[in-house]
Amino acid sequence: MKGQHGYKATIKWTGNKGIGTADYTSYERSYEVAIAGKPTIFGSSDAAFRGDATKYNPEDLLVTSLSSCHMLWYLHLCSAAGVIVLDYSDDATGLMTETSDGGGCFAEVTLNPVVTVRELSMVETANELHKKANKLCFIANSVNFPVYHKPTIRVA
Repeated sequence: MKGQHGYKATIKWTGNKGIGTADYTSYERSYEVAIAGKPTIFGSSDAAFRGDATKYNPEDLLVTSLSSCHMLWYLHLCSAAGVIVLDYSDDATGLMTETSDGGGCFAEVTLNPVVTVRELSMVETANELHKKANKLCFIANSVNFPVYHKPTIRVA
């Protein structure tokens, strides 16, 4: 599995209300993400930036990417270590700060996974594997801000 892997997504702006970007309020921030063989993602900017709050925004998707990448690595590491995970959920949060020029950046993301393992003897290893999952996560290794982890491990 070593090597390079390519990914392709087509983004299409769907927010032209007839006059394009004639002024800041004349267009919607809506777009579609198309990836071959997968359902379309309907996106927009965050509602704070004149977007549609019912659609996914890039910030949502960044936090989601970090959370899901971590989870997938974590589940793999648990299976390899003999830790039997029965349930996993994460209420991930991200903090973005705007800059004076109108831009901004993420300051941090915190993952809050709640993991249920089969046996009490698995709890210590289950906690430790979060650190290793963070070291291996492709997305966490690609961002320039800290990704924190506050796991809760439960026993079935």
